[in-house]
Amino acid sequence: MRITVFGLSISSAWGNGHATLLRGLFRALHAQGHSILFFEHNAPYYAAHRDATSLPYASLRFYDDWESNIPSFKQALEASDAAIVTSYCPHGAAACDLMLEGTPGGCRRIFYDMDTPVTLSRLLQGNPVEYLPGDGLGGFDLVLSYTGGIAIDELRNRLSAKRVATLYGWVDPDYYCPVRVRSDFASDISYLGTFAADRQDKLETLFLDPACKLPSKKFLIGGAMYPDVEHWPANVRYLSHVAPPEHAAFYSSSPLTLSVTRGAMAAMGYCPSGRLFEAAACGTAILSDWWTGIDYFFEPGNEILIAESTEDALGVLLKDRAALVTTGARARERAMDCHTAAIRAARLTSLIENPVDDAEGNTSDHLESKLPAMAEGKI
Repeated sequence: MRITVFGLSISSAWGNGHATLLRGLFRALHAQGHSILFFEHNAPYYAAHRDATSLPYASLRFYDDWESNIPSFKQALEASDAAIVTSYCPHGAAACDLMLEGTPGGCRRIFYDMDTPVTLSRLLQGNPVEYLPGDGLGGFDLVLSYTGGIAIDELRNRLSAKRVATLYGWVDPDYYCPVRVRSDFASDISYLGTFAADRQDKLETLFLDPACKLPSKKFLIGGAMYPDVEHWPANVRYLSHVAPPEHAAFYSSSPLTLSVTRGAMAAMGYCPSGRLFEAAACGTAILSDWWTGIDYFFEPGNEILIAESTEDALGVLLKDRAALVTTGARARERAMDCHTAAIRAARLTSLIENPVDDAEGNTSDHLESKLPAMAEGKI
């Protein structure tokens, strides 16, 4: 297949979780015989932090302004078997309109919301979502959601999507696997993630507060845009950025890593981050907050460890290291069996060939309990 994608940024992973994920997916699609053309706006922020200017498995085309490039966009769409717009595409609404108005009938038109809970939370609060077309998603042949559960119903009900299917996160095992411990990343527990206000409370509860109580343990955070780092406990070391080629070493250099979920995602459930699968693929034991559906991806207590309080986190941090190694090995086995980029790429091409509506992970009762808090902006 020839697949054209309009998305956020694939050239820079700086504060951008889409880049690492899409690189892995495109690499797997290329290995399966498909060709990818990715259009990226030449945004100054990402240009200043670019870690890739070309890719061996996809054609990457930068553009400076939308209007003057419409002819080349149309030409690409006319030659495509499938066209995809992702959430947070800088010209998402325009790309959707162009695709829906001018795409040949043989080309599948797909919207992939890689941030579904954030999209729906903003809609519930009455805020604009710039990357969505004004009349919803009803014109697409298929709407893909990075999360399942109640998000599937909401995409149908609020955005008129006709066919919705999950395309959960994944890991590229060629880049995420156990590697030698690096002394500059060595710690008792690590956390890799960009600052987000709606997960900061959990980060403090499960990471920073335990650091205060266990001064002999080494804590390591990697991620951009954190405020007030100078007030963190002395045994917490901070790295403002960890480049994707170093992620495997980052995870492999600690027996335990933390995963915390953004509030809107946890409220929706069935919301595994790409980091969850990447850490698992490195054989590192994962300590996670609880959200509905986590047991669909890893078995709690066996393949993943759950904490809701500082006391829970302390209990895990004081576990025997051998027990953590065993948990990490089980997580890696599950990730390799169920959550690789190749598996998701095969699912994507199958859905392109035969778009279906997917009720996987549907939990409508859970939705009713969360909608008022989401609408008030509390989640």
